[in-house]
Amino acid sequence: MGRRPGAGSTVPGGIRSGVGGRCAAQGLHAAGLNPSQMTDPKAAAREALGIRLRDLRLDARLNGRQLAAATGFSPQKISRIENGLQNIREPDIWTWAQACDAPEQIPELIAARREVSRMFREHKREMKAGLVHIQSQRTDEHAATALMRVYESTAIPGILQTEDFAAAAMLTSARMHGRPVEEARSAARAKMARQALLTAPTGRNTFHFVIEAGVLDIGHGGPEVMAAQFDFLIEVTRMPHVAFGIIPPRADRTVLSKEGFYMFDESVVRSDCWTVAMETRRKDQIAYYLKVFDSLRRMAVYGDPARTLIEIAHGRLL
Repeated sequence: MGRRPGAGSTVPGGIRSGVGGRCAAQGLHAAGLNPSQMTDPKAAAREALGIRLRDLRLDARLNGRQLAAATGFSPQKISRIENGLQNIREPDIWTWAQACDAPEQIPELIAARREVSRMFREHKREMKAGLVHIQSQRTDEHAATALMRVYESTAIPGILQTEDFAAAAMLTSARMHGRPVEEARSAARAKMARQALLTAPTGRNTFHFVIEAGVLDIGHGGPEVMAAQFDFLIEVTRMPHVAFGIIPPRADRTVLSKEGFYMFDESVVRSDCWTVAMETRRKDQIAYYLKVFDSLRRMAVYGDPARTLIEIAHGRLL
């Protein structure tokens, strides 16, 4: 018990591990962006695409005027696209890539262009629909996911939270976002619908969680609520369809601790930041998240050693 599972091996809980994912450095490094660009995330993603298009031009050894002559674009348009000041249309991506003799990059560039508009969701905008609406979303997506990989460095994963713990956490969120505090309990109950995938398994869903040990010291609701939460985590570690790993406090790190992320099979990755949520479906980024998750779970302990860490945190409540 407690052996770190190898790639493709059976981890505690009976799940085949497979390769893992990439943490989101404030949700932006995954897109090749600087966290300082958080003030306008869509503009930042547009700028990242512009940088890729500029690199394509430079790799083709073309200056701006030469590319303008080859494409029929004005030099000003090329400059604005490369600096993230103007969206590029999909037909223009075809023209740009063909002029740079790089038609093989067209599908990836078009996917990146489409992702600029959908990659980031502002919490402030989502909050207008209310906490209950947010927590009621995506239950079907959870149910359709065969293997969910989750890494958290700052919070107990939502699907693992008890109702009382979730309600206390939702109360904090409601106050931060100016929502009625009365929404907190109802939102927590809505979240419990997804937890049924754990507590009443259908055989279609498996889970692999990796958390940092420090998560166990981030409290909501007081000692009694935390004690019940720890009891439930102990129960989770024994579920046959769940692998639950904890990275010990002084583990010899092979990857840094960053913001958490949720991976739905190998099709979607989501990560929350302070003001926005990042989502990506790009294969190259998902492959990177898989790689990092693999490093994270190799640092984690499972089974009895994980339960010992939870019991130690429980003891600190006294």
